[in-house]
Amino acid sequence: MNESIYKYLQVGLIHFMAYPESTKFEKQENLIESIKKVLVDDYFNAIEITHIEDKQKRQEVKELLEQSHMIVAYGVQPRLLSANLNPNDLDETERKKAEDIIIESIDEADYLGAKSIAFLAGKYGENKKDEAYEQLLKTTKNICKYAQTKNISVALEVFDYDFDKKVLIGPATYASEFARAVREHADNFGLLVDLSHLPQTYESSRFAIQTMKAYLTHFHIGNCVMKNGEKACGDTHPRFGFPNGINDVNELKEFLQVMKEEGFFDERNPYIISFEVKPWENEDSEIVVANAKRTLNRAWALL
Repeated sequence: MNESIYKYLQVGLIHFMAYPESTKFEKQENLIESIKKVLVDDYFNAIEITHIEDKQKRQEVKELLEQSHMIVAYGVQPRLLSANLNPNDLDETERKKAEDIIIESIDEADYLGAKSIAFLAGKYGENKKDEAYEQLLKTTKNICKYAQTKNISVALEVFDYDFDKKVLIGPATYASEFARAVREHADNFGLLVDLSHLPQTYESSRFAIQTMKAYLTHFHIGNCVMKNGEKACGDTHPRFGFPNGINDVNELKEFLQVMKEEGFFDERNPYIISFEVKPWENEDSEIVVANAKRTLNRAWALL
């Protein structure tokens, strides 16, 4: 593409993946410093953050975000995963715990200036899949109703169903079915598609985006390793160019091409497309982020 990517998309970074120490809620070391690094980098015009346990740090981050003129999104995924909470739990008490955390997260997102939140479904048993679906539908309708009072949109991130996270939603066809059911009750709901999850659901970018087209509101891009026994196998979001990684320049180019063809390059209301990349073991966060930028720059140039 000869034109700037910023004409069509809001380029973002999932801060809590690039700087994973921020998901250790009891400490969140270097949180302020790492968020500042993203906010002063004009490559990004969106940032995705998660729960901030300390109230003083939360206030400081709020003030920094207000200065940045960036779009802010909020990810509930780390809170659900770290506490092993399941929004489609068949036990109603446990399901309600997950719902309550998401509701609390909506309040925090609103305080921090975020206009969208994202979450994920929980694990399920194949023999109780229909019951789990109804539980997730209940949770999602409730949180969407509450989010509407804050003018916040809700996105369900589509994960694998039998490889790593093994959650109820996806694959793409099932995600679309679910989104259709939610949209009957809530117009502030959508789906989040992640390039790094597509190999894990055995789907191409074209199939996934076309299948979920009517409901897609948010995009993530990253890499994954599918070979069992190899480093970073599973939903670990390693850097581009990682050994045995599946996604690189060509796969990202294809993802962008399908987005373009399906009408997701919107000049008036650009969609967020965020890097979901995480340092592996002792890798350096800033190098991993720079790696992601180079990969997107090359893919865009070839588009």
